[in-house]
Amino acid sequence: MFFSGDASARKRVDLGGRSSKERDRQMLLDQTRLERKRRLGLRQQTSAAIKIQKCFRGRKVVEMERSKVREQFYLTFGNHCQWVDRHCFGSNSEFLRQLLFFFNVSNTNDVSFLTLTCNLLLQYVRESGDIVNLFAGIDYSENKFLVEHRVKKLAYICLHAVYRSRNLWKNQLLMPSKHSTMPAIVLLETVVCLINPELPWVCNVVGYLQQKEVFSLLRGIILTGVKNVKTPEAHGSLSSLEHVLTLIASHVGQHPCCCSTTDPKWSFPSQLLSIPFLWHHLTYFKDVFSAKGLGKLYIKQMALCLPSCASVLPNDISPEYPGYACLLGNLLEAATFVLSEPKFASDTAVDFVAVSTFLLDALPTFKSPVTERQVEDDVMMDEEVKETLSIDLERQISVAIDSRLLQHLVNALFRDTLHTGYTNRDGPSDEEVEAVGYICAFLHVTFSTLPLERVITGLAYRTEIVPALWNFIKECNESQRWPFFSKLMAHIPGDAPGWLLPLAVFCPVYKHMLTITDNEEFYEQEKPLSLKDIRSLIIILKQALWQLLWTIPAHLPATQKVLTNASGLTKLSVENIKSRARQLISDLLTKLQDWNNRRSFTSPSDFHIQEATSENFVSQAILVNTRANELLKLAPFLVPFTIRVRIFTSQLAASRQRSGSHPALTRHRFKIRRDRILEDAFNQLSVLSEEDLRGSIRVSFVNELGVEEAGIDGGGIFKDFMENITQAAFDIQYGLFKETTDHLLYPNPGSGLVHEQHLQYFHFLGSLLGKAMYEGILVDIPFTTFFLSKLKQKHNYLNDLPSLDPELYRHLLFLKRYQGDISELELYFVIINNEYGEQTEEELVPGGKDIRVTNDNVIPFIHLVANHRLNYQIRHQSLHFLRGFQQLIQKEWIDMFNEHEIQLLISGSLESMDVDDLRSNTNYAGGYHADHHIIEMFWEIVKSFSVEHQKKFLKFVTGCSRGPLLGFKYLEPKFCIQRAGSLDSTGEDLDRLPTSATCMNLLKLPPYRSNEQMRTKLIYALNAEAGFDLS
Repeated sequence: MFFSGDASARKRVDLGGRSSKERDRQMLLDQTRLERKRRLGLRQQTSAAIKIQKCFRGRKVVEMERSKVREQFYLTFGNHCQWVDRHCFGSNSEFLRQLLFFFNVSNTNDVSFLTLTCNLLLQYVRESGDIVNLFAGIDYSENKFLVEHRVKKLAYICLHAVYRSRNLWKNQLLMPSKHSTMPAIVLLETVVCLINPELPWVCNVVGYLQQKEVFSLLRGIILTGVKNVKTPEAHGSLSSLEHVLTLIASHVGQHPCCCSTTDPKWSFPSQLLSIPFLWHHLTYFKDVFSAKGLGKLYIKQMALCLPSCASVLPNDISPEYPGYACLLGNLLEAATFVLSEPKFASDTAVDFVAVSTFLLDALPTFKSPVTERQVEDDVMMDEEVKETLSIDLERQISVAIDSRLLQHLVNALFRDTLHTGYTNRDGPSDEEVEAVGYICAFLHVTFSTLPLERVITGLAYRTEIVPALWNFIKECNESQRWPFFSKLMAHIPGDAPGWLLPLAVFCPVYKHMLTITDNEEFYEQEKPLSLKDIRSLIIILKQALWQLLWTIPAHLPATQKVLTNASGLTKLSVENIKSRARQLISDLLTKLQDWNNRRSFTSPSDFHIQEATSENFVSQAILVNTRANELLKLAPFLVPFTIRVRIFTSQLAASRQRSGSHPALTRHRFKIRRDRILEDAFNQLSVLSEEDLRGSIRVSFVNELGVEEAGIDGGGIFKDFMENITQAAFDIQYGLFKETTDHLLYPNPGSGLVHEQHLQYFHFLGSLLGKAMYEGILVDIPFTTFFLSKLKQKHNYLNDLPSLDPELYRHLLFLKRYQGDISELELYFVIINNEYGEQTEEELVPGGKDIRVTNDNVIPFIHLVANHRLNYQIRHQSLHFLRGFQQLIQKEWIDMFNEHEIQLLISGSLESMDVDDLRSNTNYAGGYHADHHIIEMFWEIVKSFSVEHQKKFLKFVTGCSRGPLLGFKYLEPKFCIQRAGSLDSTGEDLDRLPTSATCMNLLKLPPYRSNEQMRTKLIYALNAEAGFDLS
């Protein structure tokens, strides 16, 4: 380098921020650490290699020693036990010591020799009857430990040998003990002999077998011995395998047993009760399990290991038979017998409920053979569940939860805790709270899992669950203390309302009772609840429902997963309980409202909530996707009728506006002959599309002379047309409808015999009624309630039958209460139809003509008859009528009202016209005013009219004989009285009749001079019925 002129050396700078000495020190530490780690790894490898070598050499030495002992053993005792006698089993003999030392379960010769040995042992025991003396000699206590060691080893290798050879001996495993020459039977009988409960060593031997996971061995043996898990095999007598299983299972937990606790994974419930259809294959063991209190013991074991028990259950069969489902099926089958024992029931019921609730929650929801309306916002708890249970396993579980089990369970839990005859005003006791909490948790999960119809009837009629739960609910309500289910903290979150779970169980059961209760039971006998209690119940239910729907709504976003509760249960999560409770409470209140409409026992306002009357609520309810609108869909009865009518009319007005339903936009005008009104209307209007029906329709009438009547249809003629055509179409003389003794209409089941196109006519009439309601036109057509329920797509039941056929209803009640032998009445499951003199026999069920009605099946027969008359006979007519009706009236609109209210929407109030209301909502023109003397005279005359003449007057001026449902305030346009002629009119002007323009709700009234003259002219005009010629 060239000299730069700077004599000083340039200082080197390390941009790393550390000196080279520091960096070298860190590198040295890292290298040292790595070396230390490498040396540690080498030491561990060397140590592991030494242990492996040591183990291998040890095993090799042991195997060599065993081979030597085996050779010496065969030389001493022979290859076929030819030199073995009874003394060889004694404590001083080397026979058992050597055999147990060298025995290898994988060695076929060893297994064969063991079988011969066991055969000899059984022979000696049969001869002497003293197995203790055979093993221990005279003094058992002196050789106790040696003898016990040999016996438990011998018992284990016998079971292990059967397990290892189970596929070879699979045809022998479940055979009765009489086949004593078969190897499997010999070995199993030896175990039976060694663990006899009378022997002094039995506890130590059974304890040792449990430590060696004996139940796992027995599981494998049973599954191999069962040729088909679905098909039970009948055996003549007790099998040796069942005998072994019975002795081991019976010993555990029995006094004075001192066996150590078994790991839940290898316990009897986990390994054996999870075998599919266990009791079907081991029938003798089922009897022992039920009779000796084993159920109580093992149910307690399962309850103690919850909720972890599901994770230890084996799943080694197939996905169709998961361990938890098989365990549940076997547990439920045995529970009926276990809970029927009074000394065990009260102690065991709580544990049973805890276990079965947990296992039921893990099941996917079973599909019902009958499609029921589901909760629309119900959480889809099984969305992620892909597994499908075996149909046979589903059937086992469903059938096991029968009326007997539910009866035993309810009686066991409620014994000495729940009373149904009086109310404790201090609130329920702790025992009551615990009983209600457990039974409600079990039943809620059961309802969420199984088809409801399988469970609900037995629960309602074989148990006291309804009065018991009602008494609990009433106590809590009167004391204003709803308890927290402390014993169910793992099940129910602490922030859940205390009434939530009891009501979620009470409502479906009581609703089912109301469905099949007859009127006498409900109103006269007041069963199962008194009318006073029902009035209190309505208040409780509506307040609870209001809280669920408005105060604490439980809607979840669609993307949000449902969280399980603290114990991992999904169906008992508070969100799922709330979701089901909303629908269940709503359904029960709807059913109670139906009973109240049938015969009033409380004020209709008891179903209403005051908060639902505010203008804010009404404005929200009209809008979709609001809380008020959702509440109106699910629980319309909470909202007063007048408020719902306002909402309904607003919805209709909005729909008409969207459809352009305005007289100026009329596209369809029809000429209708008055004397052929139905045929002309059917031919011309039935071809209109749904969109055309929603639009404006105008008609002109042609009278009997073929002359078109005067008048321009601005809406009034159409209203007159609607009233006339409905009167003609629904006239019973036309054959489409029939009437009851109360003159209420329902479809004629034999309409097809009268009109070939009867179903098309029903579709047309449905659209006609829908059009009347759509346009706000009231028509005087009184329908039966059971037919109106078809507009809501509801099913009718026995208690609806009096509205159709009171005589048939009385006959069916006679059968229901008949005390003698019903089969003597010679009734069969058939019904006779008589239409227009033509009798036909129809079966109520397939093969019904051969099924006699007996005391056992009379209740189904009664409900089948009611179903046939109320639903089946008119199903086609009702369906076509509904299709036509729903062209204009949406289902969600009509669902806001019950059947009684729908009749009011159709026909208005049956009461007389409110003249004062009409007068206060009337306009005047042409010189008239409210205080004019002619107007004063007019209103006096109208008020003095009979109800019939008042209806005629209303039709004369508005085109409809009934006023608006909410009063004349809502008449559009308002009623108006116009002067026809001058005040000083004389002669011809005063002889004129009053005329009207119904399209404008206008009355043209001449200034008559006297009361008599005005009355005469008005009545003449009303009775003329000359159509629109008078205008």
